[in-house]
Amino acid sequence: MSKQDYYEVLGVPKNASDAEIKKSYRRAAQKHHPDRNPDNAESEDKFKIAKEAYEVLSNPQKRAAYDQFGHAGVEGGMGGRAGAAGFGGAASFSDIFGDVFGDIFGGGAGGGRQRVYRGADLRYNLELSLEDAVRGTTVKIRVPTFSTCKTCSGSGAKKGSSPTTCTTCGGHGQVRMQQGFFSVQQTCPRCNGSGTIITDPCADCNGQGKVREQKTLSVKVPAGVDTGDRIRLANEGEAGENGGPPGDLYVQIMVKEHPIFKREDANLQCEVPISFGTAALGGELEVPTLDGRVVLKVPPETQTGKLFRMRGKGVKPVRGGPVGDLLCRVVVETPVKLNSKQKELLRELDENLRGNGKHSPQHHSWVDGVKKFFEGVKF
Repeated sequence: MSKQDYYEVLGVPKNASDAEIKKSYRRAAQKHHPDRNPDNAESEDKFKIAKEAYEVLSNPQKRAAYDQFGHAGVEGGMGGRAGAAGFGGAASFSDIFGDVFGDIFGGGAGGGRQRVYRGADLRYNLELSLEDAVRGTTVKIRVPTFSTCKTCSGSGAKKGSSPTTCTTCGGHGQVRMQQGFFSVQQTCPRCNGSGTIITDPCADCNGQGKVREQKTLSVKVPAGVDTGDRIRLANEGEAGENGGPPGDLYVQIMVKEHPIFKREDANLQCEVPISFGTAALGGELEVPTLDGRVVLKVPPETQTGKLFRMRGKGVKPVRGGPVGDLLCRVVVETPVKLNSKQKELLRELDENLRGNGKHSPQHHSWVDGVKKFFEGVKF
């Protein structure tokens, strides 16, 4: 009786990839495995044929010989294989599908090596004055962190000793739990997935491989930063595990509130109180900027809320672009704590101005609008 074509056995085309062949074999083996089909001779034969086909097609040399010469090209290496293997040991159901769960849960036959983990990233909140944020500065900061223990070089074991292979998982870091026909791998409860046990821990780090310490770092703050910007200090985070690289430190900028200026993107804003007389007659007054004092010319008849733009007196953004402006918003201040003479002078001035609409155009236009409103409304 002639043997069935191995590609037909697994139900794949002759140009199938290794992954397709492996997937098809797993499906066939799961369906026909004797553990799932006890006392079923037909399933047993199908399982044998599928396993034989997979052993040939999963081997590049055997597959090439089979493609060229058919069964005759691989017969020499197949004799007695199925009978010797049986269905226990390496051919057991859990062994066939062990690599499936290994792929999912991080296990595999190549254990025995400690897993390497990158250290955690850290964040440091840095408060800056508006002046330092705009001009740039260099700041010294102290950061609490975990660093690699110098005594044990991060191994966690006492100097002169070394971690031993975990006997529970054999160094794999994973243990297999059998549940019916399925086996599931999970992290080894004894070594917590490291694959090793520290029997004689380092006294300085208590077997952790890391020690807590304070380190001083110099942070160069570029000119133009603002609240929310971050400065990354590479490799200044927590130490990694089992020789892994350290994490990074992110310095988060927080600009403190300024008593005079408010920042909006590249511009600065400030309120400038002016007297009633300056607003009416005009004049000059000094206003502060981050570069020093400048003279602001106030034209006559200036009203509250008038904005004056002082170009180039703002902020140069950290990411580039033109320097912003300083926007000065004037606020006409009402005189307070007047003496009797001042009050009398103001009353005289008010009476003199009140009868002429040209002196208070906004007031008169508002009054006219109110009159028209009441005339058009029926109460």
